[in-house]
Amino acid sequence: MMRITKRMLLRWSVGVAAVLVSDLESMTRGRLSRTSDAQEPAQPLQNMSIETWMNEWMSVSKAPGGMLRISRFREPIYFLTAPISWTPHPGQERYAAVTVPKGFVTDFASIPRPFWSALRPDGEYAYAAVVHDYLYWTQTRSREEADDILKMAMEDFDVGTLTVGAIYNAVRLGGKGAWNGNTKKKGQGEQRILKRFPQDPRMTWEDWKQRPGVFDQ
Repeated sequence: MMRITKRMLLRWSVGVAAVLVSDLESMTRGRLSRTSDAQEPAQPLQNMSIETWMNEWMSVSKAPGGMLRISRFREPIYFLTAPISWTPHPGQERYAAVTVPKGFVTDFASIPRPFWSALRPDGEYAYAAVVHDYLYWTQTRSREEADDILKMAMEDFDVGTLTVGAIYNAVRLGGKGAWNGNTKKKGQGEQRILKRFPQDPRMTWEDWKQRPGVFDQ
């Protein structure tokens, strides 16, 4: 059996990201030809950071189970200001519905980093990514089920088949580190459901989470 090294995994991730960018650019061209008011992204997709992606996306979100409303800390770490949900469709009954509560803090760490700069800032991936991050944090279901729900949530937004497959395969291969990292953080007492939200835009997540009474027990 071939042993997969970190170098091989990195090369694979970059290759998959390149395929994803190509697929997304094709989707963009198709949308531009069909929609008169569509606009090009403000900068090339491959140069877009997760912070820029979220900043551009936050005003144009759409959602099947509640509008995705997000605020952020000074660093690019975000929290829900309203709950969202994912509900299975006919044929998906073996998966229970997911409700992500108001106050959940997400850093999108459950999505492999190469995809942060490749995803379009139009809400198609962000909604599914938050649901996925929540399942990776709570770990009340298996990692496999969390990844399956990510895939189905992306399909709810009619994300291209190649893109869905690329992201799904990436989290199946590379998501264990994020899963284990969350297990460790929870064991150390970290919490992710806020009861109180910061009002100062200069507030950092590292400072806020140290304050008493900010978490929903």
